[in-house]
Amino acid sequence: MAIDLRIGKSPWVEAVHLVWSVWVFITPTFVPGGYSLRWALLTLVSYPLFILLYALCLLLPRRIASRPAYGLIALCLVLLPWYPSGISYFIFGCVMLRMHFPQSVFVYLGQLLLANAAFLGAALWIGYPWQSIAWTPIMTLVIGLVVNVERATKEKDAEIRLSHDEVRRLAATAERERIGRDLHDLLGHTLSLITLKLELSRKLFDRDPAAARRELEDAEAVARHALAEVRSAVTGIRATDLAAELASARLMLESSGVHLDYDLPPPGLAEDTERGLALVLREAATNITRHARAGAARIGFTRDGQHLQVLVADDGVGGVDRDGNGLGGMRERVARLGGTLSIESPRGQGTRLHLRLPLAAPNATAAAPDPAAATCGARLAEFAAVAGEAAP
Repeated sequence: MAIDLRIGKSPWVEAVHLVWSVWVFITPTFVPGGYSLRWALLTLVSYPLFILLYALCLLLPRRIASRPAYGLIALCLVLLPWYPSGISYFIFGCVMLRMHFPQSVFVYLGQLLLANAAFLGAALWIGYPWQSIAWTPIMTLVIGLVVNVERATKEKDAEIRLSHDEVRRLAATAERERIGRDLHDLLGHTLSLITLKLELSRKLFDRDPAAARRELEDAEAVARHALAEVRSAVTGIRATDLAAELASARLMLESSGVHLDYDLPPPGLAEDTERGLALVLREAATNITRHARAGAARIGFTRDGQHLQVLVADDGVGGVDRDGNGLGGMRERVARLGGTLSIESPRGQGTRLHLRLPLAAPNATAAAPDPAAATCGARLAEFAAVAGEAAP
């Protein structure tokens, strides 16, 4: 049940299987004198107990979730002399032994064989015709094997999700460490040099104002150089974010049986363009996973003058003739970036998204003032104050 809750699935979704309990009310049609006052009273007593035990199978911790399943089997055996409808309780109990309890297939099959041996022995001793109970072991075995396969598939999906989460966590940790190293390498020596020059200029201010001015100019030049290096590093970090988004898309699609081939993102994209493009590609990969039923997909980048062309294609079922929430949101993001999005989706021939984005950020101007340069004097004054307090 923890697996279902982790993926956002309500535990009560499993209640749909209670539809099969209709056999409790159908079975009397196959036995002489089936519908009787005794049957009605036993149903009124046993069916609510059956619902309770079924709910406990879903909600109890995994280590004890099998106990209510044994209770369903025992409920059938106790009622069997007077209540043929209880055979349905037995089948539910056999199925629930494996549905939410972790164990090997051989242990589960052994439990099924022992339970069916006890059931057949009790039914034959009571006097049930063998023709009316021979189908029960076959039913429990077939349904049990199906449930076992479904359970194994669910556990495998959970392992894949956990591995994806671990990959993302490790990637984020590695990226933080890389950013820390880069900033230390970029700024450690530079800030030390600026501090020394500001200390020197403070000491020279009264004795040699010209030399102090030269030291301040040198500190300003070093600060501007450091600013340029930081901006270059941040640009590389943003590009890495887009590359990480593509790698994450490959993990998600591969876990769904879709092979993704993609080009490396082009360098030098504007911050807003890159951020918006990463979100659009995430939504496109999600749509392929949920709806396309594809076997392969591709994401390609090409430059077209001052524009970037992006292709997202899959070989799925196609037939997309209107925008849902996903496509509508993608169009809005692309429009905010000053670009366009078109879609080709012939039925049975896959889907292709064509994005055309400007390489420069929207509304950007080359003559825009540099906010860092405007506050350079203030920053230098702060450095001088700190250096003065630290000087002996």
